Amino acid sequence: MAAAADAGSDPSAALAAATSTCAHCQREIPSSNIDLHSAHCARNLQKCEHCGEMVARKLMDEHYNESHAPVNCTLCKEIVTREIWDLHKSEQCPQRIVACEYCEFELPAVELHEHQDVCGNRTEFCQRCKKYIRLREWIGHELQCHANANASAQTSSARTIPEREVRPPPPVRPPRPMHGAQHKRLLFTIAVTGIAVMIGSILFQREESY
Repeated sequence: MAAAADAGSDPSAALAAATSTCAHCQREIPSSNIDLHSAHCARNLQKCEHCGEMVARKLMDEHYNESHAPVNCTLCKEIVTREIWDLHKSEQCPQRIVACEYCEFELPAVELHEHQDVCGNRTEFCQRCKKYIRLREWIGHELQCHANANASAQTSSARTIPEREVRPPPPVRPPRPMHGAQHKRLLFTIAVTGIAVMIGSILFQREESY
């Protein structure tokens, strides 16, 4: 409030705060500089008729060529306006290079549809279902095949896990004690075996001495 009161009471301050519109560039210029600005603006600047931007007169041709001049596409030889040039290069030019979604081979966009009709009919062997599947159907088949495989694995797991939990390991039986007759038979067998080994050793020594 005090500053406004001071500006209102001081004529020089009020003059400095006032602005005027340049008739050439339509910008707001301090009233104290409007005459000098207008002369400089009219002599050096020019409004672009395409975008309305104020451009230095000596740079107008360069501004037009860079921002507004039509572009001759080197691929399809079509003349394209500058405003849609980026769209033409990325999506519209029939000779732009694109890659086949099945084999990643690069070719002009105009030939892509015919190429993919043939390429998509090629087949590859699916290791899960042991069948040959067309490439154009591969993604959907793979999703379905994996879903079926996961469902089968979950079903199998649900069936086998409870069985392993319910069935305890078989008990370990202790060795049966030998009865008296079995013990005597074992001792007799050991004695006979010892005698046979002894007789064989004696006979072998006699043969060597001869």
